Amino acid sequence: MNQPVHVYTAFIDAPTDTVWAAIVDGDTTLKYFYGTRVESTWEPGAEVLYRYPDGTKASEGEVIAIDPGRRLEMTFLPLWDPELTAEGPAREVWLVEDAGGVTKLTVETYDVPEGGRIHTDFAGGFPFIISGLKTLLETGKPLPVVGPGGAE
Repeated sequence: MNQPVHVYTAFIDAPTDTVWAAIVDGDTTLKYFYGTRVESTWEPGAEVLYRYPDGTKASEGEVIAIDPGRRLEMTFLPLWDPELTAEGPAREVWLVEDAGGVTKLTVETYDVPEGGRIHTDFAGGFPFIISGLKTLLETGKPLPVVGPGGAE
């Protein structure tokens, strides 16, 4: 396994099974993953889709490996911008670990050229996504959706 080009870690005051469920449950991703619903059977080789509320695809990918409740490795191809799509899929690894009463969530990104659009967008997007997940699980409320520069 090569080195990740981006690593984001957060500690979440929620049980590991709750954090895992938030990653793989479409009703929950709607509340923190830029308003998209994840869909998959979560088996190796299964398709992973993130859809906007109107049903169009925001991204597509494939489950590479999964250890339910602990580790998810998948590809992720952004479809919202042709320039990003042209760069090809990234590989993501989501790691969920017990950290003594809180959950340590780490998201690693691989197979993305440094300095490319995907690298830049993911480096900015993952902190918002993971912060949104953390806020949702700890407070029951989603973060407000913000645009470039923090404007709602």
